[in-house]
Amino acid sequence: MPTSPSTSRPAGAPAPAGDEHTREADGGAAPRPPRTPVRTWRTGRRTAAKTRRRPDRRPPLILLVPACVAALFALLPLGYLAVRALERGPAFAWDVVADERTLDLLGRSLGLTAVVVAASLVLGVSLAWLTVRTALPGARAWSVLATLPLAVPSYVAAFAWLSAEPGLAGFGGAALALTLVSFPYVHLPVAAALRGIDPAQEEAARSLGHGPLATFVRVTLPQLRPAAAGGALLVALYVLSDFGAVSLMRYDTFTRAIHTSYRASFDRTPAAALSVVLVVMTVALVASEVRTRGRAGHVRTGTGTARPAVPAALGRWRPLALLWCATVTAAAVAFPLGTLGYWLAVGSSATWDLGALAETAWATFGVAAAGAGLTTLLALPVGVIAARHRGRGAKLLEQAAYAGHALPGITVALALVFFAVRYAYPFYQELPLLVCAYAVLFLPVAVAATRAAVLQAPPALEDVARSLGRRPWQVLREVTVPLAAPGVAAGAALTFVVCMKELPATLLLRPTGMDTLATRLWTETGAGSFAAAAPYAAALILLAAVPSYLLGRHRT
Repeated sequence: MPTSPSTSRPAGAPAPAGDEHTREADGGAAPRPPRTPVRTWRTGRRTAAKTRRRPDRRPPLILLVPACVAALFALLPLGYLAVRALERGPAFAWDVVADERTLDLLGRSLGLTAVVVAASLVLGVSLAWLTVRTALPGARAWSVLATLPLAVPSYVAAFAWLSAEPGLAGFGGAALALTLVSFPYVHLPVAAALRGIDPAQEEAARSLGHGPLATFVRVTLPQLRPAAAGGALLVALYVLSDFGAVSLMRYDTFTRAIHTSYRASFDRTPAAALSVVLVVMTVALVASEVRTRGRAGHVRTGTGTARPAVPAALGRWRPLALLWCATVTAAAVAFPLGTLGYWLAVGSSATWDLGALAETAWATFGVAAAGAGLTTLLALPVGVIAARHRGRGAKLLEQAAYAGHALPGITVALALVFFAVRYAYPFYQELPLLVCAYAVLFLPVAVAATRAAVLQAPPALEDVARSLGRRPWQVLREVTVPLAAPGVAAGAALTFVVCMKELPATLLLRPTGMDTLATRLWTETGAGSFAAAAPYAAALILLAAVPSYLLGRHRT
């Protein structure tokens, strides 16, 4: 008869590792297997990770000082809100916040944001999938056309739809105009994510019997969640801070109420209290996006060069896909341009002046270029620190740079007016104050582009430069900036576009006697002079279309 392992083992010998029956036979007295191999393996993995990790250094003063200046600059409006909102005591501020009108504005703003975000997700994800992952005829052209709505300001889209159909005024018109100009914020990151996803995962799902729809829902869509969530956050922030479209469509939200409160009286406390509510809403949206995103991402399962995915054949769905792309493009691009063309044909030299148009366009170009230049300069040290240095200080600097993005343009303008009148009166109603407002509002755009560009530059080249005796400012000038220049330039181009389209801060801060295309369009539209407003809208779109087209082509 064969003997069991427990009877054949010599007395007192330790039980083999993992032999549960033996330990039970010995009454549980057998010693546990040593944990040294497990501990050694974990330590070795951590050691290897530490070895691969580039040693962190403190940011040099050449970066730290201007980065702190940029962070304080971006936090300036929040300081203004704290002073203004509590100027008449916490009780008064609470009465404004708890008022029934404020609660109604909260519901209207959140409702509009939810509808626009949902519609933008549908448009952005569907167009990205069709242009990147399918054999859609003219996919490259459709991808560029899906980017061009970035060049159409929300108030231009509202002007186009309202002049064609006055009955759209209200919630429906505001939602339509904002959706058609903001869905590229979802389309661009989702399209980029689709190009980076490992196609082997989708092929494995199809080999297991999943159809195209099931593969997209179960495999592709979860990997797109971080990109889609980030784009949806940008759309939500855009809607919450929008002033032009909701004002033209006569739909009350927080931004319109803040502007009305500012214009209605000399008391700025109610406007500041409403702005605080808007900031809290923005912070809540950012926190929810971070929580939703988690650690989700996508990685390739193999090594070497990424293999592009094989475009899916559309088959009988090809006409429907082309119709969908054509419909979205027609509504977002062709219709506004067609409406402007109609009003240009209706108008004449009696309704608009070419000399005034050229002067206004040149002023717009100059102030937008100045704003993009200052914003890029402030963003450069913050972006480099965020990309090359870890630690709480680097994170705080990056997060502080995003403070201005949480505020509508009118709130930033009020903050700068407050500080200019009290501490720098010579700059009140002067061009530098408007340029500073652009820098506060759009610093996150340039910081994000700079950080991404620096991350793509090999840090080993900077280490080599330091080993050759180069000082930090020389490394920055000769290595970091040249390597990151294309990405920084793309961020500057995008900043130029958004500066040119900005309306509420420009209305309050522009120098006396100076008009931009946005403010002149606003003035003519408010008076109902659609034919007189059309040339300014067309010029604004043409100026913004060039960098928008280049950005879309660069990402395609």
